[in-house]
Amino acid sequence: MLNNIQEFYNILPLVIIGGLILISVVIEIYWDNSEKFLPWFSIIGFLSAGIYALIDVSNTSIIFQNMLATGGVVNIFWLIFNVSAAIVCLLSVNYIKKYGAYYGEYYIIIQTSVLGMMLMAGAKDLIMIFLGLEIMSISFYVLAGFNRKLSSANEASLKYFLLGAFATGFLVYGIALIYGKATTTSIDVISSNFSALSGNVLFLAGVLLFLIGFSFKIAAFPFHMWVPDVYQGSPTTVAGLFSTAGKAAGFSALIVTFGALFGGAYSHLFTPYLSAIAVFSMLFGSIVAIIQTDIKRMLAYSSIAHAGYMLIGLASGNIDGVAGIIFYLAAYTFMNLAAFGIVSIVEGKDETNLDLDSYAGLGTRSPFLAGLFALIMFALAGIPPFAGFFGKYYVFIAAIKANLTWLAIVGIISSAISIYFYLRIVVIMYFKSSESEDKPSYLNSEIIAVIISVALIIILGLVPGSFIDLITSFLK
Repeated sequence: MLNNIQEFYNILPLVIIGGLILISVVIEIYWDNSEKFLPWFSIIGFLSAGIYALIDVSNTSIIFQNMLATGGVVNIFWLIFNVSAAIVCLLSVNYIKKYGAYYGEYYIIIQTSVLGMMLMAGAKDLIMIFLGLEIMSISFYVLAGFNRKLSSANEASLKYFLLGAFATGFLVYGIALIYGKATTTSIDVISSNFSALSGNVLFLAGVLLFLIGFSFKIAAFPFHMWVPDVYQGSPTTVAGLFSTAGKAAGFSALIVTFGALFGGAYSHLFTPYLSAIAVFSMLFGSIVAIIQTDIKRMLAYSSIAHAGYMLIGLASGNIDGVAGIIFYLAAYTFMNLAAFGIVSIVEGKDETNLDLDSYAGLGTRSPFLAGLFALIMFALAGIPPFAGFFGKYYVFIAAIKANLTWLAIVGIISSAISIYFYLRIVVIMYFKSSESEDKPSYLNSEIIAVIISVALIIILGLVPGSFIDLITSFLK
């Protein structure tokens, strides 16, 4: 009886989100003004689940017949997912009115996507990974085309769905090959028998196909082709969710469930693949972002480059690399949410003010907004003392410890290239005049969401060691 009670407390964040979805559906059905209530109800639910996950972080367990893990790194991911979803809801209160999609079910779909992310992060079975991935992905396909009146939104949704289904095919075929040789879908059993299984070509092919499927989800080269168009056509706040919590969920499935396969004596089996896509993702994303004139497409290519930096940690195949990725994901989540938050505020009706020239003179028209955006650009560029610098620092150090110094050098070169297009925004805001004198209007909820994100970026940059020590303590 005591064990059952403790298990309930361990999965309470999942229970909160599940209950949140059910209650929100009832509210949406029976209340005509549900769209005014649901964002705040969702925020309370997300923050409750996230805070409890942090409080209960030390209570690790494996439950549901060894299919789901709780506590430790899993709870850290749950915290990231829920806090980022709460910030997205804050940003969306005014934005979906401006975007023309003021419907209560918007928040229900965000809640459902977070539930899928949480299942992925805690999965100890390949079937659970697939279940969580599909819950998240289907929610994302709907969110991408949420305003069906816009052709760009329909195009983004269709592209995301078609390419996402294609990537899922890789994943399912990979799971089938792994099961065919291992005769189980349990992650722990597969990991413990990995030395015997690693000699089988079909098993290794299955693991490689599994990695390819998730390479799509984390937007790594050459499986990135959907990112620019989907980010550009989707609602800006939704694009922020895709690029942060969605990417973190993809990495969580790789880290939490297949961590044993990337470490130890067998990490070299995957190093060539991971190193190659890391290099191409970093360089491709950074170089192509330079020529972009649309702010959302620039952030999309930036997202590809950041996926490459995080893959350096996986290629390293050590605890330092995994801890570095989790820190990087936390920092990147709040940096990118803040960036997309500013973009959603500046964006006008009918998807206007999305080109870089729209930010000309922002330093004069709205000094506070421009100051926040400049700080965010510095953080994304990896300039100290912000969290973005330490995220890169930890994964580069992990690569050097793994004798992959050349990979860290490529990462530094890519970072140097990216400084140009990040600082270009700052130059445009402060040194380029604008004919328009219009000041971007925003609600308190929107600016509060951006300020919270910026504050977290600064806090993580000031005390990175404490967060890294917490992560590392659960990986040993």
